[in-house]
Amino acid sequence: MRELPAHQLDPKVKIVWRINDAIWLTLVFLCVFVPFAVVAAGGEQVAVVGAVVTLVVYALALVLWLVVLPPIRFSRWRYELSDDYLDIARGIVWRKRFVIPFIRVQNTDTRQGPILRMFGLASVTVATAAGEHEIPGLAFDVAEQLRDRAAELARLAREDV
Repeated sequence: MRELPAHQLDPKVKIVWRINDAIWLTLVFLCVFVPFAVVAAGGEQVAVVGAVVTLVVYALALVLWLVVLPPIRFSRWRYELSDDYLDIARGIVWRKRFVIPFIRVQNTDTRQGPILRMFGLASVTVATAAGEHEIPGLAFDVAEQLRDRAAELARLAREDV
């Protein structure tokens, strides 16, 4: 079996993941908790139990997604750029490995949302006919270099055919 790719993401991506996950978990929590709280204010005991259960599940989810998962997720995310292909490995429970030959690459791009921008990070996206593959959370200059190198290798691979 081939060794794992050599490069890891920028460590600041763990903070970005925590912020994103906290936002989504809180939105889901509010969508579930508020109706229970409104009905519980009317004196319904079942709604009080539902609100308490929702609160407990939310607290457990916060611990799992904000404390436990980011370091594991970070350690499993790896990538490597060779002259012939891009190799991406990721996943905690279901581990995935993508080897993308540059002859198949149609487009390379960098993306940067507001939270990534706040931390000076960007994501590199490599598109093929089969779909897009993203490497999230790279330092912005590293992301630009990776994007440009991948685009150059894709151009060279097409010229060789």
